[in-house]
Amino acid sequence: MTSVQRPIAVTLGDPAGIGPEIIVKAFRDATGLMEGCFVAGDVRAVRRAAQALAAPGVLALPVAVIEMATEAIGVPSGCIPVLQAVEPAEGTIAVGAISAVAGRMAGDCVVWAARAALRGEVAAIVTAPLHKEALSAAGFTFPGHTELLQAEAAAHLGRPVAEVPVRMMLANDELRTVLVSIHMSLRDAIEAVTFDGVLETLRITHSALTAVLGRAPKIGVAGLNPHAGEGGLFGSEERDIIVPAISAAQAEGIDADGPHAPDTIFMRARAKAHGASAFDVVIAMYHDQGLIPVKYLGVEKGVNVTLGLPLVRTSPDHGTAFDIAGTGRADPSSLIEAVRMAKSLSGVVRGA
Repeated sequence: MTSVQRPIAVTLGDPAGIGPEIIVKAFRDATGLMEGCFVAGDVRAVRRAAQALAAPGVLALPVAVIEMATEAIGVPSGCIPVLQAVEPAEGTIAVGAISAVAGRMAGDCVVWAARAALRGEVAAIVTAPLHKEALSAAGFTFPGHTELLQAEAAAHLGRPVAEVPVRMMLANDELRTVLVSIHMSLRDAIEAVTFDGVLETLRITHSALTAVLGRAPKIGVAGLNPHAGEGGLFGSEERDIIVPAISAAQAEGIDADGPHAPDTIFMRARAKAHGASAFDVVIAMYHDQGLIPVKYLGVEKGVNVTLGLPLVRTSPDHGTAFDIAGTGRADPSSLIEAVRMAKSLSGVVRGA
């Protein structure tokens, strides 16, 4: 019997991508870990993936249809519990192609799982990849999971979205990074480097990682400009925005240090075989600044965690991979790590 008292919901992801495939492979390859998990998605999509992955002459991994999340706990090992969380699609969804139908299913699965988590029916949610263009084609006004979940949490709490600040953390066993801004153009991301934005990121990171580590984290802060501005020679954001935000955080008891040159801080924060790293986490000023170093260390081990939500949400650190969808080549390792982290964080990380 699994130690998880409430189940964990794994959302389907875009059914035209690799989401269904990596979910089936996770249940096949990590049987013990996946106990207490279920798929919030579409029964037909999961069955189709299971059949496609079955070896010649071998029965496909069975799908157990459940009506309520709690039924997942009693499903025998070796089965995939699936709750029909969305309206089934009419006709067949073309694998590897952007479609509004697939985007609607993917988004609706996330909405269902978020609301179940906010009601306390599931311990955490793990979101398989969705495609942002398909999501937009379906009429969703959010650029990705993070913003959609933020809006659901705000509605549940009865607060404006601005009063439920969230941040993306990408982590593996060597490095953690938290982003000041997420899904926006680089030009807009530079404008998003504000005193309030940096300070809020430091506060959210400090609170979340204190709960995870059991102590205050050592937070390294990356600069925005080359050489962290070189005293204003290469830009004034460090001097005028980032340094004052760090000072304000330090006055609140937050162990923050920087800003440091963006091209070296991640090496200093990387876990070492011998000796402690300089920082437990790096605050990056924009999306690619923080995600490139973590993903370079290995996409298969990276996990995306949304900090600041009143629920636990993790996901793989890769996308829908339309180019290999349906080929059987997708690697489930990052999804498996996301489930592992969701189990470890359940009941620990909570938003304000």
